[in-house]
Amino acid sequence: MKKILLFLFITFSINGFSQDPFEPNGSPHFKVFWNFHSDFTKDNSQQSAFELKRVYLGYKYAFNEKISAKITYDIGSNSSGSAYTAYVKIAQLDWKMNPKLKFSLGLIGNKQFNDQESLWGYRYAFKGFLNEYKFGASADLGFNSEFTLSSKLKMNLFVFNGEGYKSLQDDNGYQRIGTSFIYNFSDKIFGKIYLDSHPSKDADAITNSSIFVGYKESNFRLGVEYGKIKNGRTYKNADQNHNRDGYSIFAIKSLKNNFEIYARYDSINSNILNGQITPWNDNNDGKLFVIGSEHEVTKGVKFNLNYRVFDYKNPIINDKSAIFLNAEFKI
Repeated sequence: MKKILLFLFITFSINGFSQDPFEPNGSPHFKVFWNFHSDFTKDNSQQSAFELKRVYLGYKYAFNEKISAKITYDIGSNSSGSAYTAYVKIAQLDWKMNPKLKFSLGLIGNKQFNDQESLWGYRYAFKGFLNEYKFGASADLGFNSEFTLSSKLKMNLFVFNGEGYKSLQDDNGYQRIGTSFIYNFSDKIFGKIYLDSHPSKDADAITNSSIFVGYKESNFRLGVEYGKIKNGRTYKNADQNHNRDGYSIFAIKSLKNNFEIYARYDSINSNILNGQITPWNDNNDGKLFVIGSEHEVTKGVKFNLNYRVFDYKNPIINDKSAIFLNAEFKI
């Protein structure tokens, strides 16, 4: 009996010591977007230039297995004041209540187009469709709850101030409320539906909706998206009956030696107001064409050579065309 008790004591002691308690830990992170471009637009004053588009600096910290936090500074060019201005983009607390429920609060990443830009993969070269045409902000001040409803379906419910991370406080006290659903049809195909509403004292509520379908396998990616915004010039600038909509299609093929080639087509449009003969945003409506190639030199370092053309709907505006060499390096 003593030998049995001694054996059990040693066994449970070993098991107890083998299950080390969680050690709080953290790590810094940074990301840099650099480019050199040559502009071929007719009558353009600047022909070519180097540009440091974005610098992200931050820190992540895990308090325990369920609660973590992160902070990220966004340093970018500014049209007024200093050449570069630093904003707090992320100041976020995450609490994973259980495997099916997570809460996030603070200045947090928006769930509107994160999945689309993840599949696109070239944010450092060109923003995703909804981000590029100001259908939403990439981060905002508020609260998000993320639910895993099944093995195939996830849902987000959120409340934000609604003006993005560069102007955090809504002076009118109105919040943007919305939801998104992500459904995995298979291990290769997923769909996403997004809806939100932001009341305003100057117009009916700004409403935002989009639908996305993505396809991904080992050597090929494809994305198709449609978005519409009503009663807003942008996601935060309300204006009665001023609507915009558009769609985007992209395809990416992986090659050998960490090379990829890709193509993308966007179309963005605005409505014609009563009494007018041209769309209210005619000077910015049009079609975008992008073709390019990416090479991942090593983990954390990528180069992207691409040619882009924006064909304006207004015939008196010269089409934009340029070639870019973009780079991203990060840890």
